[in-house]
Amino acid sequence: MEAALQTNVQTCYHCGDSCVDELIIADDKAFCCTGCKTVYELLEENNLCNYYNLEENPGISGKKSVSEARFAYLDDAGVEAQLIRFKDDNICKITFYTPQMHCSSCIWLLENLFKLNPGISESTVNFLRKEVSLTYFHQKTNLREVVTLLARIGYEPEITLADTDGKKTSKPNRAIIYKLGVAAFSFGNVMLLAFPDYLAVTEGLQRTFGSFFGYLSFLLAIPVFVYSARGFFTSALEGIKQRMVNIDLPIATGLLALFLVSIYQVTTGTGPGYFDSFTGLVFFMLIGKYFQQKTYDTLSFDRDYTSYFPVSVTVLKENGEEEAVAVRNLKVGDRIRIRNQELIPADAILLRGQAMIDYSFVSGESEPVEKVMGEVIYAGGRQVGESIELEVVKEVSQGYLTQLWNDSVFSKNEEQSVSTYANIAGKWFIIITLIVAAGALIYWVPRDMDMAMKAFISVLIIACPCALSLATPFVHGHTLRIFGKNKFYLKNTAVVETLAKIDTVVFDKTGTLTEPSAAELNYSGKALTAAEEQSIRSVLSHSTHPLSQRIFQSLKGETIAVQNFQEFTGKGLVGEVNGAIVRVGSASYIGVNVNAVKDTLKTSVYVSVNGVILGYYTFYNVYRQGLKDILKDLSDKKLAVLSGDNNHEEARLKELLGRKAELNFSQSPVQKLEYIQQLKNQHHQVMMVGDGLNDAGALRQSDAGIALTNSITNFSPSCDAILDATAFDKLSKFLKFSKTTMTIILATFAVSLVYNVIGLTLAVQGLFSPIVSAILMPISSLSVIVFATIAVNIAAKRAGL
Repeated sequence: MEAALQTNVQTCYHCGDSCVDELIIADDKAFCCTGCKTVYELLEENNLCNYYNLEENPGISGKKSVSEARFAYLDDAGVEAQLIRFKDDNICKITFYTPQMHCSSCIWLLENLFKLNPGISESTVNFLRKEVSLTYFHQKTNLREVVTLLARIGYEPEITLADTDGKKTSKPNRAIIYKLGVAAFSFGNVMLLAFPDYLAVTEGLQRTFGSFFGYLSFLLAIPVFVYSARGFFTSALEGIKQRMVNIDLPIATGLLALFLVSIYQVTTGTGPGYFDSFTGLVFFMLIGKYFQQKTYDTLSFDRDYTSYFPVSVTVLKENGEEEAVAVRNLKVGDRIRIRNQELIPADAILLRGQAMIDYSFVSGESEPVEKVMGEVIYAGGRQVGESIELEVVKEVSQGYLTQLWNDSVFSKNEEQSVSTYANIAGKWFIIITLIVAAGALIYWVPRDMDMAMKAFISVLIIACPCALSLATPFVHGHTLRIFGKNKFYLKNTAVVETLAKIDTVVFDKTGTLTEPSAAELNYSGKALTAAEEQSIRSVLSHSTHPLSQRIFQSLKGETIAVQNFQEFTGKGLVGEVNGAIVRVGSASYIGVNVNAVKDTLKTSVYVSVNGVILGYYTFYNVYRQGLKDILKDLSDKKLAVLSGDNNHEEARLKELLGRKAELNFSQSPVQKLEYIQQLKNQHHQVMMVGDGLNDAGALRQSDAGIALTNSITNFSPSCDAILDATAFDKLSKFLKFSKTTMTIILATFAVSLVYNVIGLTLAVQGLFSPIVSAILMPISSLSVIVFATIAVNIAAKRAGL
């Protein structure tokens, strides 16, 4: 039921604003405007009112009118094409920047959008970036309806020209700076008012104005309690609601106790209160939080902008030459060639070739989709079949590639991570802290009430386990940075711990252990005519296999059209050129007698045209530089090789890897995956090193899958790390350093523990005032950060990284 404007001012149930200009009553709840009431009714109709249980007045004010007409431009197909990241026959994917996002309630509501609009399939929130990624069925709803819905519930996305240019900018969150400013103002003035309490010569001033100063300090402390310290209280309350003990609980308990006791002393005239300590505590703790946030932002920036995937794409120049260009340097208008199994790094228009695009990395649908010339192909698709030529229409979004890489579809089932035991340690640390604080309070209350408060608050503040929670992300964050500088790119910090636990290393052979580009290449057999060389080169141009590329580079001349191209993993490839069937591959694939004399030093690739064997190319295998040293360093681990080739190099590999190594030849991708699963069933921690082409399943199945890359686009979202081929000789160093970082984390825990034991001992005795504890708390966090940074850098230098 709605009522007219009332004289008493009430608070809006949805957004928390005062109902001054207008008061609307519905379901016995007050709303400040029709907008807030409409959002409430929308949520109530869809049984989403749990939104209001997560936080008091979590909504965004609806006073700003939402005119659906202003979203009409979203019906334009050109605008939609610039905004969406993926579209097929069923779904569209898009990401919006929503600056109104501010609490856990926002996350909950935005991730339940599918209940408000059945056309929305899925929505995920990145709270730190204030972004919401949506997947919707364009047959059931459209972009305009999705944006209108977001606007109606108070989360209108910011859509600017930068979005259509592909250059999004995120605005910095200055809330902590405003809170810090309020706390600094109040702290400075309260300290000035408390000055007479500190000096004996000002006793007369204290007797005359003490009560007035106390009430004035109380008024100055209220905005600190309500605004600046609000985050500590809401965080602790959320933890209690979820039956969790979090880091902010002891801080919130100490602040609340300090504030209430101060009010009691001032109102009863029994003392001046502790408002100086209270405002100082909040001020110094916010400084600590601000410093942590800035440091995290620095690590995030380092991750976003320097950890580029070391992959490149083939760009076609005007003179017909091909050049490998890093994906981050790709520009709109560039003409690129995408070969079989290569990932498309940017949205592009198909110019030439038969495109069969596998979008399983984006949509989860593995059935290849055929595209026609002039059609847009979205980033993240993988070409299956002959090579195609495309023209880039959008700049590469590194964030999108990172999003693909971190998709939950490709995440491992981690039973326990290092952050988990850090959280467990932190939880017990907080419980013990609360017990010690309560014990100190009980001990001192009968003896000295002032000392009791001092000891109780000091224990709660100085024993903050921030240092424990900081140890893991900062050590691993710096480890990611060091690995990135050495051309080893990890998906996330959890991979560092996984690498530290590895006890089994499985290698692919061709292109991983061997270096095809350095191998000596000879041709034996019937002399090839210029037309035959051109046909062979044309077929090979569609393949990304290292041996195919090596032969392709050795042949000169232009390439011509290939029909019915197919590549059979671990066997070879076939294509039709000018009516002739050209096959290139292994002896068994071509039909050569496999019982011929084996040479452990070479690999042979045979060629046939229309069923007639013309000859074969011989690679005198060159193993990667530093391989012997790597295998020597890995001697304490179980080693294995999975190869799609035959076993002609078995003797040489046994000599390199040792007699205990398991060698498996003529392995299909499925067999490789099954072998990895078999090792895991035996409770081994397995790392797979492959080229990312034929090993995608095995890379994903392993605990840590490392894709080795040369100059081709063989990035696979299935891998956990990408290793530049030039850094292959450092592989064993990376594994050792991962173990070292775990030791550094434990050492950081120890430093934090020693600090807290000393601090607690002095705080229990009342030798620390709360204000001193508040100063020491961020210093302890700083000491952990400095220790972690210095320790990781020193360890890196010693490891040669």
